[in-house]
Amino acid sequence: EVMASMGHIRDLPKKKFGVDVENNFALSYEENKDRKKNLDDLKKAAKAAETIYLAPDPDREGEAIAWHLQETLAKVSKADFKRVTFHEITRSAVDKAFQDSGVVDQDRVDAQQARRVIDRIVGWQVSDFVRKNVYGAKSAGRVQTVALRLICEREKEIQDFVTREYW
Repeated sequence: EVMASMGHIRDLPKKKFGVDVENNFALSYEENKDRKKNLDDLKKAAKAAETIYLAPDPDREGEAIAWHLQETLAKVSKADFKRVTFHEITRSAVDKAFQDSGVVDQDRVDAQQARRVIDRIVGWQVSDFVRKNVYGAKSAGRVQTVALRLICEREKEIQDFVTREYW
């Protein structure tokens, strides 16, 4: 039986910080309420499964999705979990992925979680300030904030430039 998770099934809370900076950056996840029926269907199927193959995208986001699925479904299932990855949807690539199945790559999961923590720390604190002080702004994050700083520094250099003749 093939079932889709429809993306991330868990995430950091929307209305709480969700990162315990004082406790080694421990994360508090909550199930995605928009995926409740889908997740309930996955849990029901997992109860009867002997083996569950996790096949989200082969990048750090996909690895995090696989990890969240395994963490969640293992609470209701005794199934053996296997991670499969493929870069093309052809019969030979998919068959090979299932033959070479492995486990969730915790290093990739950690990389995704580190990115998520940085997003939360920077975005959570900066976005509120930006919304209150910049007309029309809605958010800021680890990429937007740095890019904005570079733009502002360059604009200041342009404004402070004094023309002078030289040879």
